[in-house]
Amino acid sequence: MPLIYLRQLPSWLVPMVIAALFVVGLAVRGWAGAVALGLVAAFMAWLAYLSWPALAARGRLGRVLAIGVLLGLAAFVATR
Repeated sequence: MPLIYLRQLPSWLVPMVIAALFVVGLAVRGWAGAVALGLVAAFMAWLAYLSWPALAARGRLGRVLAIGVLLGLAAFVATR
């Protein structure tokens, strides 16, 4: 049901919220920034989970690496 809800939102809203969370995650030090980056990583992980069966091995590896980089960045921001 979350996909149906997201589909009903304006098409620009979800990318803008994700971009805003990413910018906040990079700009704010400490746990607040880490939480923002964690939310971006969680959203990306959810999308990767949904598209996993349709992906080739390279696509799966790319998504896992991107989520790993985001989580590493969140850990770095949390310790700043």
